[in-house]
Amino acid sequence: MDDIDRAILRELQTDGRIAYADLGPRVGLSASAARQRLQRLLDSKAVQVVGVTDPMAMGGQAMALLGIAVDGDARAVADELAGRAEVVYSVLTSGGFDLFAEVVTPGPRDLLDFVNDVVRPIEGVRQVQSFPYFGIHTHRFLWDVG
Repeated sequence: MDDIDRAILRELQTDGRIAYADLGPRVGLSASAARQRLQRLLDSKAVQVVGVTDPMAMGGQAMALLGIAVDGDARAVADELAGRAEVVYSVLTSGGFDLFAEVVTPGPRDLLDFVNDVVRPIEGVRQVQSFPYFGIHTHRFLWDVG
């Protein structure tokens, strides 16, 4: 991946629907060259273009990152949480928590109920720490591409 590829990725992070006619000049290429570069990145699987929903815009009013400490196999807990509509994603980690899960609920009370009535009773869950963020559009999916 070279500087032009990284410039293309930065532009796509800003506007994933940018036209090649606009993208090319912004990265120092013609529209067709920009299209070819992006296609090469897609074909190599280095880049994937996807739509990302904003759970808050879709009716959720309470979001939280849950840090979950597990006795036993954290993958089993992650698998159980994956079946829940409230869970946006989960990721296994090393460190103070074995697992992080981001959840979205209709409101703060629903978040409390989800943690206490769904997450804590899962076999192996030793501790849950909630890092809530209420009613704010907080997501920015931007990664430094260099």
